[in-house]
Amino acid sequence: MARDRGNGETYVRPIRRILIGTLVVFLLALFLLWRIDSPRVERLRAQIIDRVLPSFDWALIPVARMADMISEFQSYARIYEQNQELRRELQQMKAWKEAALQLEQKNAKLLDLNKVRLDPKLTWVTGVVLADAGSPFRQSVLINVGHRDGIVDGWATTDGLGLVGRISGVGERTSRVLLLTDSNSRVPVTIQPSGQTGLLSGDNSNLPPIEFIEKPELVRPGDRVVTSGDGGVFPAGILVGQVVQDPEGRFRVRLAADYERLDFLRVLRSYPVERIEDPGALVVPDEAPPVLSPAGQAGAEVGDG
Repeated sequence: MARDRGNGETYVRPIRRILIGTLVVFLLALFLLWRIDSPRVERLRAQIIDRVLPSFDWALIPVARMADMISEFQSYARIYEQNQELRRELQQMKAWKEAALQLEQKNAKLLDLNKVRLDPKLTWVTGVVLADAGSPFRQSVLINVGHRDGIVDGWATTDGLGLVGRISGVGERTSRVLLLTDSNSRVPVTIQPSGQTGLLSGDNSNLPPIEFIEKPELVRPGDRVVTSGDGGVFPAGILVGQVVQDPEGRFRVRLAADYERLDFLRVLRSYPVERIEDPGALVVPDEAPPVLSPAGQAGAEVGDG
């Protein structure tokens, strides 16, 4: 048994060497054939390729099929992820729709109960933003409405989402809007639901701070900030943004308006409130009747007699 195993190894080793040597020689010849720069060799290479490649089409079919299957599987996976994302968005939209319907019904009921009369003068003029005149020291934009459109200096401007600023300079055809982020901007605001009032002061940053809050302990991040209407500069109730707190503990406002896309602005028409000069007889009577003492009443009766 040992002798037969030794004879087998004796024949295998030379055969293995011969095969390896033949393979090396073939590879070297193939390398030299592909490296030789000659027209005859080039024609020979072209003939070899024409002979060999068509016969390998059957071998490439499984590879092509597998690549197509992988591509389709990836496409199906992306479609499944998009479908799941659309389902989640649809659920959120249904929730928002239900909330909007409830709010609409509630608002209609309140208006019907209170018989609220809306001021017809609360309208707006829409203008296109012509240029951004912002700078590190002044932040403002120009819009294409002016005196010819009835624009008045001081009117509030919004982008449909929240307050943007106020008119600060009116021309015949254009107006300048001073943004809330400008260092010269000061807007009285109310923080809901606590009802705290404060002053939104621009500091040339995207998160202007709120100053002069009476009770800061009642304010929480995420609270809604609207205009208070104090001073008669802005109408009350215009959305400004939400309260945030910086690392130093100072309250700031994340503005609701999209300052990155100020393409169109609404200029809200606001007219001065009519002043009441006469307080009215129900509040303060015109003339109070004289009050007579008992002695005075007796004297009056004697005089009459």
